[in-house]
Amino acid sequence: MALTFADFLAQAMAQPILFVILVLIIGVTAVSGATDAPNAIATVVSTRCLKPNTAIGLAAVFNFVGLVGMTFISTAVAKTMFGMVDFSGNTDAALLALVAAMIGAIGWGIFCWFFGIPCSKSHSLIAGITGGAVAMNGWAGVVPSEWVKVIYGMVFSLLAGFVLGWVFTKIIERVFEMANRQAANIAFTAIQDLCAVALSFLHGAQDGQKFMSIAMLGIALSFGSSAPDAGGFPMWVMITCSLAISAGTVVGGKRIIKSVGMDMVKLEKYQGVAANFSTVFTLLFASLTGMPVSTGHCNTSAIMGVGASRSIKRVNWSIAKNMLLAWVITFPACGLIGFVLAKLFMMLA
Repeated sequence: MALTFADFLAQAMAQPILFVILVLIIGVTAVSGATDAPNAIATVVSTRCLKPNTAIGLAAVFNFVGLVGMTFISTAVAKTMFGMVDFSGNTDAALLALVAAMIGAIGWGIFCWFFGIPCSKSHSLIAGITGGAVAMNGWAGVVPSEWVKVIYGMVFSLLAGFVLGWVFTKIIERVFEMANRQAANIAFTAIQDLCAVALSFLHGAQDGQKFMSIAMLGIALSFGSSAPDAGGFPMWVMITCSLAISAGTVVGGKRIIKSVGMDMVKLEKYQGVAANFSTVFTLLFASLTGMPVSTGHCNTSAIMGVGASRSIKRVNWSIAKNMLLAWVITFPACGLIGFVLAKLFMMLA
């Protein structure tokens, strides 16, 4: 879509709700940066390869680079987000439903951030939008052929993260069995630093496209279309979302790093490499195939797989259980909030 910022401002003056949507997009993207982006750097901090502030600064920069860079490579995730719900019909009502969905996602994200739970902003947003679409068009507002990719992504991220974390740990232990420990740790530190860059890039690529797609959907609805133009993302939208996700990472990163990287399982440097390799592969595959996944899902399951490779007792399953519970209730909670608020807004309009 060849939409300049001046075009957006002109349209927003005619339909002020567009300003509300832009503010909410920035808000939900920033919350993602605070709650989900730190998962990409949790292991590099917990294994003392990077100091927290250095890792957070690195994550902020490469979330920005990843969001912009991946958009020029593949927009498969954005296309899934566009296609999984149907807001056709009254576009004014659809705009209200979209606002309701984002309010629900932001509220849930802040709740989880406060308690240090790495909830999935991706799933919060998906559930909220689904609830808004159902409020507007009933179950016809859900497109099963596209929505099922969300389920594929959940299953894939959990299984692939855990299994690959276990496998990469065993491979590294075998390859470096006779290596000098001090020299090996120097190599593992350098590898983890590179992995932190790659993971931050891929988080920006995954989550950035999700939030940009909703921004473009809101803009399209304001012009009377139920689906965004296939022409691509304007640079000003990419930059806005990139800055929001990076700012969120800087503000809220330490709380999630502690919960995921330090409390759940204690990792050595080579184990951090194994967890990072697993998460990089999982995120990259999902991004190129259009599966919306959570960086938190991928990284947390990888860390559990690494811990379980030594002993099942090495994993703090109580923390893992709390995280899993948060993932399970995210869909009904955000879906219900999106549905109720959408109904309320449409009734009051």
